[in-house]
Amino acid sequence: MKYTHLGRSGLSVSRLCLGTMNFGPHTAEADSHAIMDQAHDAGLNFFDTANAYGGKGRLGWTEEIIGRWIAQGGGRRERTVLATKLYGDMVDWPNNGKLSALNIRRALDASLKRLQTDYIDLYQFHHVDRGTPWDEIWQAIDVAVTQGKILYAGSSNFAGWHIAAAQEAAARRPVTGLVSEQSIYNLMERSVEREVIPAAEHCGLGLLPWSPLHGGLLGGVLQKHDDGVRRLEGRAADAVAKSRDAIAAFEAFAAELGHPPGDVALAWLLHQPAVTAPIIGPRTAAQLDAGLRALEVSLDEASLARLDEIFPGPKTAPEDYAW
Repeated sequence: MKYTHLGRSGLSVSRLCLGTMNFGPHTAEADSHAIMDQAHDAGLNFFDTANAYGGKGRLGWTEEIIGRWIAQGGGRRERTVLATKLYGDMVDWPNNGKLSALNIRRALDASLKRLQTDYIDLYQFHHVDRGTPWDEIWQAIDVAVTQGKILYAGSSNFAGWHIAAAQEAAARRPVTGLVSEQSIYNLMERSVEREVIPAAEHCGLGLLPWSPLHGGLLGGVLQKHDDGVRRLEGRAADAVAKSRDAIAAFEAFAAELGHPPGDVALAWLLHQPAVTAPIIGPRTAAQLDAGLRALEVSLDEASLARLDEIFPGPKTAPEDYAW
């Protein structure tokens, strides 16, 4: 396994992050525990979850599954860089969502209880809260850090200017501020290259891409459809219809390289300088093995250029829309 620092922090994390959103709703608890053990066996030390994971009516379920895995001992907690998130309403009552100081305190204590641990390595804001000032947010985070309940803070789904505003407010206190940003980023969805990635790089944040295979569309969807393995319905069918030529070219190029399309898509992210660790969310042990294969895929400059031709991304702002 290869490791790198999380943004400008001194924290060492694996180049892949284990996403756990499927644990509970789509993957049974015993299988989820086995996948986490398998991840450790492969050297993967970075796990991501959220307080809202578990599905409608079961919010917090995924954290509970992870907590029972941690409670088995055997160095599971000590070997894991554990990341979770808060933002969404956990109950239908005021002050049980978003980023007020009160909810940060409540949500953090609830996550610690579900996860059966006394600290979170990376506590992430799942979305920007336009109604809470950054001075209040950082005051609450500073208290949590002082109490030893969290070590680092990160953002998710932020715009570039949100990152800049957060870091400017943190510098005034002064506190460490954000060390990571979790955004949707893959060959088919490259909007973050316009302003989010430049902001993250300037402020020293590591990028944690979610949906690295764009909902499976970069995982060989056309071949799987032709083989009868996957049906195309709803939004997936619409997305394939819109980008069929590009997806077909990508799958053909992956075959030319001698790798499955999903491995190439993950490897492309690993070759992007702003990326710390793509988040892979396996439902099965076999899917985790498939994600790990991408660490062995090397793409030369010609291959990277060809992928840019197939799925061109935006220019950095303002050149993307101005001179």
